[in-house]
Amino acid sequence: MTDIFFEKSSLEIDRALLVGAVTNDQSPETVNEQMEELRLLVRTLNYDGEILTVPLKRIDPATFIGSGKVIEIKTMLEELKIEEIVFNDDLSPTQMRNLERALKMEIRDRSGIILEIFASHARTREAKTQVELATLEYLLPRLTRRWTHLERQIGGINVRGGAGETQIETDKRLIKIRISRLKKELQRIENDRAIQRKSRRGNYNVSLVGYTNAGKSTIMNLFTGSEVLVEDKLFATLDTTVRQCQLDKFHRILLSDTVGFIRKLPHHLVASFRSTLKEIEEADLIVKVADISHPQCLIHLQTVDEVLADLKVSHKPSIVVFNKIDQMDREIFPDAKRIYPEAIFLSALNRLKTDDLRRAVIAELEKMEIQLTIQIPLSEVRDIAYVRDHAFILSEEYSDEFVTLELIINRKIWEQIRSKFGKATDRPILQKE
Repeated sequence: MTDIFFEKSSLEIDRALLVGAVTNDQSPETVNEQMEELRLLVRTLNYDGEILTVPLKRIDPATFIGSGKVIEIKTMLEELKIEEIVFNDDLSPTQMRNLERALKMEIRDRSGIILEIFASHARTREAKTQVELATLEYLLPRLTRRWTHLERQIGGINVRGGAGETQIETDKRLIKIRISRLKKELQRIENDRAIQRKSRRGNYNVSLVGYTNAGKSTIMNLFTGSEVLVEDKLFATLDTTVRQCQLDKFHRILLSDTVGFIRKLPHHLVASFRSTLKEIEEADLIVKVADISHPQCLIHLQTVDEVLADLKVSHKPSIVVFNKIDQMDREIFPDAKRIYPEAIFLSALNRLKTDDLRRAVIAELEKMEIQLTIQIPLSEVRDIAYVRDHAFILSEEYSDEFVTLELIINRKIWEQIRSKFGKATDRPILQKE
């Protein structure tokens, strides 16, 4: 009796066989969850995924699944009309080459699929540069005469293989040159972003983070009135968008929407998107968004926390938001409420309970506020305007030379601007902390 378990989809479109390994390190339940996620990933590329799980005692260094499993898979390919085979785990270049030779079929792994999705969704110069760099670093050790499924996504490179080993070596050399240029280009982009971030340090910065397709862009559009792309697909947003948001009469923030996370996100892809993820590192508050209509939303939140830990920002203040309550999984709600008692539950698309999030962000802002009194010469019109723009004025008194302002201001903003008023102000009278 075979120890391969097969699940067939009823959709009659191009098919990809999705192969997942159940090992001592991964339980069947965990693998099944990952395989459903992989099915969604290939569906984004217009493939219907046929799931196949393979119990393995050990990983075979030559073919990953072992020669016996390779033979069993080969017998079912023609019957199922499979176009490509996708492995849930990353394959070594040797494993990929051996599998392609044995199965006469194009082989891809999870990283390759994610990279192709990213390549198809990249819109800006920064996103395209980051995706191209990650793709080339992935392809370099895997380069053969059959790499066109990813090569076709890369612009600006004339390195299509096909002329034999000599051509492949030429392609590798050209790719290395291109990688070097892309890294320099990303450094220039990062320098520009650093200047932009420096100019925003006088503001309270809030970052939306979460699993891909959790609804971050919808929340962004709701609170800022912007038109960030919203689609019901994985990784619809690759670029970081920063917009100003007026929460109420007295509180204003800069809200950023970043690339979505996913389990087993390739490390080289995270590295390539480091400049984009810098927005999270600069945030004063992190809003973790989870899709409570998804049965794995609590696991998704764990993935978000893992990525934040990798970015070394776990210490930052945060708010947990469960989005899409209009489609909520009732079985998950009790656990979500128990594990995250302070969480916000809302539907951004249908504008249900969204004011709860607004109030929660304001409450975090108020923790950072101080009340003080300063004097500014009447001749310093720009300074007076700047303070009015960044603080809530409680009272003001005018003399012949000065205006005395009693105000409430964010501690971070005051630390940024207090030196600007050093010669123009008395020492602030701290009324409350």
